[in-house]
Order: sequence, then structure tokens, then C-alpha cells
Amino acid sequence: MSDIFLGLGGGEKQILVLSRANRHGMIAGATGTGKTVTLQGIAESFSAEGVPVFVADVKGDLAGIAMPGSPTHKAHEKLVARAAEIGLEGFAYSDNPAVFWDLYGEQGHPIRTTISEMGPLLLARLMGLNDTQEGVLNIAFRFADEQGLLLLDLADLQSVLAYTAENAAELSARFGNVTKASVGTIQRQLLQLESQGAAQFFGEPALEIDDFLCCDDQGRGYINVLAADKLMQSPKLYATFLLWLLSELFETLPEVGDPEKPRLVFFFDEAHLLFDDVPEALEEKIEQVVRLIRSKGVGVYFVTQNPIDIPEKVAGQLGNRVQHALRAFTPRDQKAIRAAADTFRINPDLDVATAITELKVGEALVSTLLEDGSPSITQRTLIKPPRSRLGPLSPKERAIIQSVSPHDGKYDTRVERESAMEVLAQKAADAAAVAQEVETRGREEVAKQPRKTTSVWAKAGQAAAGAAAASAGAVIAGALTGKKSRAKPVATAASAAAGTMATEIGKAFGFPGLGRFARNLLGGLMR
Repeated sequence: MSDIFLGLGGGEKQILVLSRANRHGMIAGATGTGKTVTLQGIAESFSAEGVPVFVADVKGDLAGIAMPGSPTHKAHEKLVARAAEIGLEGFAYSDNPAVFWDLYGEQGHPIRTTISEMGPLLLARLMGLNDTQEGVLNIAFRFADEQGLLLLDLADLQSVLAYTAENAAELSARFGNVTKASVGTIQRQLLQLESQGAAQFFGEPALEIDDFLCCDDQGRGYINVLAADKLMQSPKLYATFLLWLLSELFETLPEVGDPEKPRLVFFFDEAHLLFDDVPEALEEKIEQVVRLIRSKGVGVYFVTQNPIDIPEKVAGQLGNRVQHALRAFTPRDQKAIRAAADTFRINPDLDVATAITELKVGEALVSTLLEDGSPSITQRTLIKPPRSRLGPLSPKERAIIQSVSPHDGKYDTRVERESAMEVLAQKAADAAAVAQEVETRGREEVAKQPRKTTSVWAKAGQAAAGAAAASAGAVIAGALTGKKSRAKPVATAASAAAGTMATEIGKAFGFPGLGRFARNLLGGLMR
């Protein structure tokens, strides 16, 4: 195992110590100074050391990391010259194992989560709700949890909100004031989210975090590339998705202490979007997660134009820093330069504040944590060139790489099972039917009839059949097209059935937490 070579500065190799890479970091600099190229070079080095990586491709050009560079590229001579200048021996172009993801499912595997997993705090931020509206949203979640209603997608949440409005008086007596006006505002925001394509993000099968932690048969870590060029048109959705993903990593991964190398390295591009207009409670949660997630073996690297975009409490956790040039055009720029200079370890031979404004493209000030945990002396560094392609992929190249993905067929087909919308719709239909029968036949006669609600076993069977059919469809489609599908109809059906049965168990005992325990137990027994 070797450390990651960043470049040459002060006549010495500047490195990122692998055992300190989970102490987080930042890559900052003005537009056009080389941040993305630096990110690409670091990401491919992590991959070569067997560390999986997650990156957001906000401009569409980072996908080239999956292909080797080319001698015909316009920057070829500069890349080769830089490699020779910094003494990078054996420089040759090479590809990297990559998996493409896309919230919209257009340029990669779809990424989904459920409304329940996202939670009311992040949803409130995504919709821009005030404190009163967020309180009503919390009440809707609490009601759904008590009733064992699955909140899987936006339609489920809309149904629960509609029920909340219709029963506002009853819920207000139990949980506090619920106004139809607040519910209406939330519903309108949900419609706006749906128009932005967020409906595709919510549903099943939900992402399994372990699928971000894979290595190929050569031991190289997969680079998970999120296609974010379209997603960036909805900045709040982009930021909230990344915050959710970070929270999922924190809650899912086990403690590993201080590993020899990270389990995953996470790059947050356009990091300022994470903190724009963020409520204090959410900022505190981000700071807590960043502070504690290093013990899960995850390194978080913020990529941003201006270092002051990162709140001080978060910036204080970032031990590895690469600072590209900043321009002193405005008072805010000048403040950023002073702030960046003050955070670097002093080098008596270097005026950091002056150097920041003089750096050329491909140059950066570098300070990383040493083996003993102390920051290295800041050096003006020539950054190493990446070995992979600088630029986007063609649709054909992307399709070929995607066809050999280790997750092919697992997430591509949406799974539908009974959730809050279907349950509440059935309850309303049953109530209307019973009221009609009572009117025509009398209450005593109607009371003798069997219940209208489907039994738990019938519900489980319906869920399993629907999920298995969807999964089997992916297998058949793969056979017809000559592609190998990794979809597993039996396992998918068992998972759906277990989820439905567990929800019913939780409702029966009036304890939703028991439902979650039963879901895990039944899922293991039925697979």
C-alpha cells in the first residue's frame, strides 16, 4: 500500500497519507483553475489503492474517468510535460472501474430512496418549509408511523397529507395545531417537486449503501459517478440528495476506528449548495455527521469555488487541503483570500496570501495531514496529471460501460407494493361502501358480514407477486437483448412480502418499531 502522490512542491513530493485520508479535506479555487482535474487525479489514485469513490459529475466531463486518456487529446503534450516536470515516472494513460448513477435513470442506474428514509427534516429543507409547516409535516409522519402506513413515494405522502387535512381537528387534539392552510402549502411544494422530476427519486427498490463499496476483480475501488448535470437545475434537490446520502452512510456503516485506508471517499462538488439558506438545526446535523463519520472509514472532500462557503464548524474538520487560485476582484474575494491564508500552516519561505492570487492553472497550495496527525507545511505545488480522459463520454461509450456494471438489472425496474396511498384509498372506499349498505340494509345486517380488509397473508402474497413479476421482467429483457441481468425475482419477492407482513405486525401490536424489527427478521428468513 502506498500513499497518494499529489504533485511536486518545494522540491519535495506532496502526498496524501492514506491512513489520514478519512480526516476529510477540501479542494477550492476559482472557476477554470483546475479543481476538476485535481479531483479526477485524486479519485483515480484512491481507486488504484482499492478505495471506492463517489463523485458528482456536475458538468458532464468527469465521466471520462472511466476511459484512458488519449495521445490525440488537445492537452496531451501539456500532460506529458507536467508528468516529466514533476518526476512522475512511468506515466501512461489508463482507465478506471466506474459505475454510473442518475436520479432520473437516464445516464446511469436510478437511485431511489423512500419518503420514510428521507425523513421530515430533509424533506422540509427540500421544500423550503417554515417552522410551522415543518411541524405539520412531522405530525403527518408521526400519524403514518403509528398507523403502520408505508411512505414510499410522493403519492403516499400526498395521501397522508390529504387525510391529515380531512381530520385536522382530531389530529390537532392529539399532536398540536394542524391547519389546512399549512397542509395545502406542503402539498403545493410536493407538486413543484414532482414537476422537477423528484418523483423518480422516491420509491423502491431503494439504494443499498453497500453497492457503493465495491471493488473490481483487480482490487481497484469502483468510482461511482453521479450524473448531476440535469440535477443541478434543481439545486435544492441536488444538495438534499447528497445530505441524505451522507446521513445514510453515517447511519448504515459500522464503526471501524482508524483504518489503514478509507472504506469510501466522498467528493461533494459545488459544496456551497449544501449550506445555502440551511436551517441552524440542519447545519448542526451536517457538522455532527462530518465530525463522526470518519470513524466509519469515510472521507468527505468538499469541492467549492470559495473556501468561505464552508461554515467554520465544518471547515475545522477538514485536515487535507488543496487550494487553487482565487481572484481578488471583490471585497468578498479578498476576505476569502485572507481566510484561506490564515487556515494554512505557515511556511516562512512562502507568502500564502500573495501566492493564492498568483497560482497558475494546474498549480495549488497543498497542506495535508502527516502520519502523526499534524498538518504539513504549505507548499506551492505542481499538481500531477490524471491518467484517464479529460472530457465527457459519448452515449455509446457510456452504454457499453453500463452494460458490464456489477449492479446491472438490480435497480433498473421500479417495484410497486401496497403503501399509504393504497391503504388509505381502500379505507375510504370501504367506509363509503359500508355507509351505503348501512343505509340500505341496516347496521345489524352489515355487522354480520366478513371484513373487507385483505388479510396480512393475502397482502404479502400480492406484494411478492408484483415484485417478482417486475424483477423477472428485467431477467427476461436481459435474455432477449443478450445482456446478463443480476435481478433476483425470488429475493425481490421475499423482500417485498417481508416488508408488507412486518408493517402489518407493527400495526397489530401498535408498535411501529416492532414492524421494523420484524421486517429484518422476516426478510432474512424468506430469502
